[in-house]
Amino acid sequence: MSEVTQEQQDYIDNMARARGYVLEYHKVMAKQDYATLKAVDNMVHAAYLAPRALDRRTKELIFIVSLTVMRATKGQIQAHIKVALDLGLTPQEILEAIEIALPEAGIVAFQEGFAAWQELVGADGIEPQVEAFRAKRP
Repeated sequence: MSEVTQEQQDYIDNMARARGYVLEYHKVMAKQDYATLKAVDNMVHAAYLAPRALDRRTKELIFIVSLTVMRATKGQIQAHIKVALDLGLTPQEILEAIEIALPEAGIVAFQEGFAAWQELVGADGIEPQVEAFRAKRP
C-alpha cells in the first residue's frame, strides 16, 4: 500500500472543508490514486463548488434530487442532506425536492431518497388506529 504524503492529507482536509463532507471513495482515492481524485475533483469543483449563477443551496437540492433519481447510496444522499441543512434549508424544503423524483423516477427511487431524509432528520409517522392488516376472508 502507498504511503500518505502531506500533500494528499492536505488535499482531503481541504476537500472536507470546501464540501462539508467527504465520501469513503474520496478517502481511498486520496491515498490510492491521488492524481485521478484531483482530476475528478476539478470537474466537480467547476460544476458544483465554484461560485456561479446558482447558489450553493440550490445546487444541494439539485444534487439531492439527482442522487435520489439515480438511486445513490443512502450515505451519499445523506451527505448532501447534511450540507443542505447546514446551509439553512429546512427538512420540509429538502423533502419537497426529493418528492420531485416521484413523477420522473417513480416510487422506488423516491423511497430511497425519502428513507435517507427520514433517518437523518428523525421524521416519524402516524400509526393506524384500526387493524389494517387483518385479511377479510369469506
